[in-house]
Amino acid sequence: MEPNEEHNQDQLILSIQTQLRDLHNKQPTEETQKPTAEQLPSLDEVEEIIGYNFRDRSLLAQAFTHGSCRCSTSSYERLEYVGDSVLNLVISREDYFAYPDLQPGKLTRLRAANVDTEKLARVAVKHNLHKYLRHEKPLLDGQIREFMDAIADYPLHSSGLVNAPKVLADIVESTIGAIFIDSSSSIDTTWKVVKSLLEPIITPTTIQMHPVTKVTELCQKHGLKLQFVDLWKETGEIEVFVDDEFVERATYTSKRLIAQNRAANNAYNEIIRKLSSEEKNCDNG
Repeated sequence: MEPNEEHNQDQLILSIQTQLRDLHNKQPTEETQKPTAEQLPSLDEVEEIIGYNFRDRSLLAQAFTHGSCRCSTSSYERLEYVGDSVLNLVISREDYFAYPDLQPGKLTRLRAANVDTEKLARVAVKHNLHKYLRHEKPLLDGQIREFMDAIADYPLHSSGLVNAPKVLADIVESTIGAIFIDSSSSIDTTWKVVKSLLEPIITPTTIQMHPVTKVTELCQKHGLKLQFVDLWKETGEIEVFVDDEFVERATYTSKRLIAQNRAANNAYNEIIRKLSSEEKNCDNG
């Protein structure tokens, strides 16, 4: 090897080593990536938000500790388990007395709308409860922002068109579970907090039909053959055909169910448009 070539190679190696060292120094450390306990908002603020003061504050800390958090506090999973059951109970009791003429099937659907993942996730972001969650999930903040942007188009509920992060619903249920345990299993105390958090509560007049049910019933009413073609594994798409003709599609690669719901909703709107157009043509004819 010629002296100049050897010198150039040494310079190149030195340059690469310098770049790698600089890149390493710029990488955020674990300490800079996530806020410390002192930087996180105080859980005292949670008590102000929900209107309940804990006797056992360890329950409050546990309610906002995700399993990914490497800390001495237990995760919220056990409280979430309790909160899920309590929430179903208090909503069932409320609806039973509030709507004495509502049949069991409709009562079940109404309860589901008020306790499903999207509804509870909306509760979490409305009251900023997610800001108090202790976790080490790097992608969660971006998922929450995406969810908050998506629900702007659906003031009350999207009925399955939006992908809600389950963690958001979890912390609402764990908070409810913590209140129930802390209040010596008081249903009335727990319901007072739940009712405030869940407002606006979905009622028989505001509940929306699921998009798949909606398009299915529309096709049945007009004697149309409805078919969903599942291409989700290959392309993230769900296509909808009516009477063997393509009508609409939707793409959502993160979750098949969301893609199907959006395809159903798109198809419903397109079928309504076509039926309306045909009706106008008949009137003009």
